[in-house]
Amino acid sequence: MTFNRSEKLSKVIDAVMAQTVRPDAIYVIDNASTDDTGDVVAAKADDTLRYVRLPENVGGAGGFHAGMKQAYELGVDFLWIMDDDAYPEPDALKILLNGISDFEERFRWRPSFACSQVKWIDGTLCEMNTPGPVWDWPRFYSAETPYFLVRSCSFVSVLIPRWAVEKHGLPIKDYFIWYDDAEYTQRIAKSYPGIFCPNSIIIHDTPENKGVNYGLVNEQNLWKFRYGARNETSFRRREQGWPGVLAFAYQVHRQMRGNNVAWTLRRRIYRAIAEGIAFRPGIEMVSKTPGRA
Repeated sequence: MTFNRSEKLSKVIDAVMAQTVRPDAIYVIDNASTDDTGDVVAAKADDTLRYVRLPENVGGAGGFHAGMKQAYELGVDFLWIMDDDAYPEPDALKILLNGISDFEERFRWRPSFACSQVKWIDGTLCEMNTPGPVWDWPRFYSAETPYFLVRSCSFVSVLIPRWAVEKHGLPIKDYFIWYDDAEYTQRIAKSYPGIFCPNSIIIHDTPENKGVNYGLVNEQNLWKFRYGARNETSFRRREQGWPGVLAFAYQVHRQMRGNNVAWTLRRRIYRAIAEGIAFRPGIEMVSKTPGRA
């Protein structure tokens, strides 16, 4: 999924094409970019590359929704999701594929996804892409089985099996941006947690290495935090009820107060939380595939 980052996108495509196990098809979902994205993709001249230009910018959530829907309808067995500024190491996909098949064979459980270790450009852990562990996260870990159970992860290198999409549907496109990945992975993890494969590595080329903390809200990033507050409130209302909403609101309040965020900005975040209480976007399901597990 991309928007106006053709230079970084070109590096991502090259890295995907250089995988030791190459995908059967590579979808580039263009959120109506106004730069030379189309020309950059066309110059790659590869039969597996499929360029889909959306008529308008539907945000990251809408882009992932559209791309996963098309790939699913193509009949793929796995979908590997990533951003346009994330560069996988050559064996990143191979490790994720092997991780899922090895885990299923050894433990007879079926992971709902497998995610990579996301590093920042300086080699440190990328703070915004740290997976959320389950309570017994090291249950199956050993030197031979380097897997940790997780309940959520970002869309920066996550491998999703077809059955999970068939059973749980697609990401919520109405989120537009932020928390679409956390909502989706927590939704499919209801079947069984995902696995974090630390030896599958991807580099996330973001301007700075910071996690999502409402104490960082300012005039420039307010719009993203407002989407995040609305979307997570909506998720918590659906999955956890009022206790979940109140816990989230208190967490946001503490972060903003602790970092002296201006009251004018705090009020807009609180308003987004209020909007999230009534925000009930639908979940689009997909057609079942006869004869497939």
